[in-house]
Amino acid sequence: MHTSKKPIGLWSAVSMGIGAMVGAGIFALLGEASSIAGSAVYISFIVGGIIALFSSYSMGKLGARFPSSGGIVEYLTQSYGVGFFTGTFSIMLYFAAIVSLSLIAKAFGNYASTFIPAGASSFSWNNAFSIGIIVIFVMVNLKGAKDVAVWERITVGIKFAVLSGLSIAGIVYLNPTLLSPSNYPPTSNIFFSLAITFFAFEGFRVITNTAEDMPNPSKTLPKAMMISVLLVMALYTAISFAVFGNLPTDKIVAAKDFALAEAALPIFGKIGFTIVAITALIATASAINANLYAVTNVTYQLAKDGELPAVFGKPIAHSREGLVVSGVFIIILSLLFNLSDIAAIGSISILFIHAITHIGHLKIISKTGASRLLVSLAAIFSLAAMVLSLIYISKESNKVIMILIGFVSVAAITEIMIQKLARRKVTPRIK
Repeated sequence: MHTSKKPIGLWSAVSMGIGAMVGAGIFALLGEASSIAGSAVYISFIVGGIIALFSSYSMGKLGARFPSSGGIVEYLTQSYGVGFFTGTFSIMLYFAAIVSLSLIAKAFGNYASTFIPAGASSFSWNNAFSIGIIVIFVMVNLKGAKDVAVWERITVGIKFAVLSGLSIAGIVYLNPTLLSPSNYPPTSNIFFSLAITFFAFEGFRVITNTAEDMPNPSKTLPKAMMISVLLVMALYTAISFAVFGNLPTDKIVAAKDFALAEAALPIFGKIGFTIVAITALIATASAINANLYAVTNVTYQLAKDGELPAVFGKPIAHSREGLVVSGVFIIILSLLFNLSDIAAIGSISILFIHAITHIGHLKIISKTGASRLLVSLAAIFSLAAMVLSLIYISKESNKVIMILIGFVSVAAITEIMIQKLARRKVTPRIK
């Protein structure tokens, strides 16, 4: 990144990881996950957290050996070299990050619109709020990494305090019968719900993009990743107990995007609903901020490697022009896509990219000093979760499978076109 200082320390990195994770995943998609896993959704969060822990170990070791603002892009390059394969997966990673950001922006718009009088057009207000929050944080990120880190420390503290308070109160007043295993769906459904719940963890990869802004990435990066995943896994589990211990599953599913706020009603009343809704705005805003920082570093690395046009890497203010271009893409996607379907697409895509990254790590494991067993398990768990998600989604919607195929195809075609343009630039004209 375009900065002369090293402002990202351990707790700043942890804050950014938490900020990226505790966003749309838990606030907007809890209802979707509960429609699959019911009151056993906490098990799905634990499993998703375990997968994220193994992934964070592997990527932490890669980041310690190859500190780069490009994060996963750099790891793929180190493992597979520069070429079509690496380029395609790097572009897929960028697409997945843009889709995730568009969903978070949409979730912000949904929560913000609850404060608008019932007579107003909810559709237009949703979109207006979604666009507005992206514009605001593009401007924040243009001021540089230090401002990003300061914002994350503040917002993470606020939302962690509110969600912890809701969790504690919910657990104190929970009705044990609502959490009885007799109400659980089939075990397969719990694992199928990973198509939704893993999305709530995938933001931990943001920490890998802070490496060049860390004073001591070899020690700080792995530690920050593990701490952030463990804290978020504990928070999600506690929230699940609090929500499903106070509301029947059918009410949570009916509440959909506002399940957490709905769960606050029987405990704290209307004031509780409002506080949680405001916290949702802070959480989703925080996730947008952290993910914008990460996606800008990814596009900068891709531009340096010739996988994206050079404009993505050009300096602007204290950031790169890729930040502005990505902001435009995010706004467009937030207006086009369905939240739950694209969350599944983003989750499956990220799981696939993680698996490929871990498999590549095994090729260069002598350079990182990582445990071959733990890295192998990271790859296996990521692939297994992806396959389970694909099985479930293929039963529910062929549309999602077709979008996934199109997703990979567009990434491959984009890589081919960029490589062709690059060859034309270096090939001299024959007179």
